[in-house]
Amino acid sequence: MKPERVSALFTDLYEITMARAYLEEGRTGVAVFETFFRKMPKNRGYVVAAGLEDVLDFIEGFRFESDELEWLAGQGAYPREFLERLREVRFTGDVWAVPEGTVVFPYEPIVQIVAPIHEAQLLETYVLNQIHFQSVIASKAARMVEAARGRKLVEFGARRAHGTDGAVKAVRASYLAGFEGTSNLVASRRYGIPPFGTMAHSYVQAHDEEVEAFEVYARLFPGTTLLVDTYDTLRAVDDVVELAKRMGEDFQVASIRLDSGNLGQLAKEARAKLDAAGLGRVRIFASSSLDEWEIAKLVESRAPIDAFGVGTRLVIASDAPTLDIAYKLVEYEGVGRTKLSAGKPIYPGRKQVFRRVENGGFVEDVIDRHDEAHPGEPLLVQVMAGGRRLPIGGLAEARRRAREQISALPAEIRALDPKADYPVRLGDRLSRDLEALRRARA
Repeated sequence: MKPERVSALFTDLYEITMARAYLEEGRTGVAVFETFFRKMPKNRGYVVAAGLEDVLDFIEGFRFESDELEWLAGQGAYPREFLERLREVRFTGDVWAVPEGTVVFPYEPIVQIVAPIHEAQLLETYVLNQIHFQSVIASKAARMVEAARGRKLVEFGARRAHGTDGAVKAVRASYLAGFEGTSNLVASRRYGIPPFGTMAHSYVQAHDEEVEAFEVYARLFPGTTLLVDTYDTLRAVDDVVELAKRMGEDFQVASIRLDSGNLGQLAKEARAKLDAAGLGRVRIFASSSLDEWEIAKLVESRAPIDAFGVGTRLVIASDAPTLDIAYKLVEYEGVGRTKLSAGKPIYPGRKQVFRRVENGGFVEDVIDRHDEAHPGEPLLVQVMAGGRRLPIGGLAEARRRAREQISALPAEIRALDPKADYPVRLGDRLSRDLEALRRARA
């Protein structure tokens, strides 16, 4: 399914005013902008990079339409000559990035834009929007996958997500991080992600007898999941058992769903009833305000839950909803640029990240100038050349990469409450370049 075009006006006002100023003064040399975050969010040992696919879609199709330029003309600050130059703007530069699913750490470039400065400047808002949100959600989802220890996770968050675009992109990011599917049909269709669904309490409430609702659903939808907590959970499980006896071979219910109460205890009691009736094949699905901490508790208590439905706390990343992410100019016309604000340094020059691996595990990252060499794998790869996309693999490959990357991290970094910081150091040349600029500005 082809993504909808995003308007070039999805930007902040000052991006347009700066573009005009660059063009008016003839400052159109090649700039390097890098997207990175400065510090790790709460309870995080790593961040999963995501959102690159949408960024490349936007950049490749970037243009101002006639109606958008007419609207800008009405704002009063943009002469016709400038608007006509905007009409001709297309991205002509290069993009380097870490592939989606790569784990990243503070100050490591995630996306690197190399282009005429006015072109690169106009991309800032959208690049940050997509990389920020999808990386936040992918990182939250990855923690839930770790906590579930192999149990299936399904995304249920559309109704409480922050807007329709956020709901759809949260599905993509969570699937990238290891979720198995979603209840959101738009996202399922767009990304080819398996759809999942059960039933709502309203369906049960609409019937005079709970078991009547179960029987109709079971006959209409073989392989369905029955929601058993509308009135009395364990009595409803008894109804499911009786229904199985009555329907015989026609009973093809795949699972029951618990959505309230003490999920761990109810799962144990429900499992005992199902097993005693010879219904060991009927699985138990649990939902209800779950996050990685609640999932970990249920797993550690050996609750016989086979799968989890996760919504609100995933799609808003409730405990750490933001990254201190930035899109900064680091080089212009081959000269390193910096900002010396307290607590927010910009390391000058175009960079590369080198990841050292020993015995299949990640040991250390080094950030240095892009033309330096260090032991390990360079993380940034070229994904666009001269305004044209290069093959980068799809969502399935990013999903595989995320699991491999997280598995290669030290256990103390993967923990829900990380016990250490992953070692990242600056290369000698990068440090020298920053100090030289500090002295020059002193």
